[in-house]
Amino acid sequence: MPERALRPTRSPVQPVALRGLYAITPDGLPEATLLAQAEAALAGGAAVLQLRDKSSDAARRLRLAQALAALCRRHGALFIVNDDLALALAVGADGVHLGADDGDPLAARQALPPGGIVGVSCYADFARARVAVAAGADYVAFGAVFASPTKPQAPRASLDLLARSRAELGVPACAIGGITLANAGEVIAAGADLLAVVSEVFSPASAPASSFASAPTSAASSATSAIRARAAAFQRLFEENRA
Repeated sequence: MPERALRPTRSPVQPVALRGLYAITPDGLPEATLLAQAEAALAGGAAVLQLRDKSSDAARRLRLAQALAALCRRHGALFIVNDDLALALAVGADGVHLGADDGDPLAARQALPPGGIVGVSCYADFARARVAVAAGADYVAFGAVFASPTKPQAPRASLDLLARSRAELGVPACAIGGITLANAGEVIAAGADLLAVVSEVFSPASAPASSFASAPTSAASSATSAIRARAAAFQRLFEENRA
């Protein structure tokens, strides 16, 4: 399937294709640490960055969304807000991602400005993906494609869904769940246009999560360097597996 280029609501220098690393922010980090890590992933070439923050601190969520939106514009990446259409609209995000209980894709499509992006979690349910695309979804996400340390109880989704999505739905397919540099090539070859990753980017084995949250300057620099390198490695896999 050809890469689908969309003009974001806050446009970078050129349209951004919905293909590549889709980095999702980890939970539980101090704001400054999260922003430093997100910028490292963007510097490594992440095509999309999603703010996923399930906290009840609305002021924190707003500050993070505003800062991340600015970072994404600076790096020419797309900024997506998870589960919160109102927040996405408030900060001029490029789009919103919706789970099963997070609202109607059609309502999100109608609320977003022209060019806004709607993504929908479809788990292992191809029928849900078909309905989401009919409602205006710009991409659909399937997973967990592997056992996920972020959501260990998530049901598994076959990689066959990615190829079927590419053949039948005409929008980019995003794979999520347990994706690592070791298995990412297989997932791209199966038909994934986007790889949604948390742990393998932000908490690689070579840099434990504990070192990210409260580290001396040199260790923090090493951690962000590791994140940037991991993001760049994911992007190279897309170059090596061109659609």
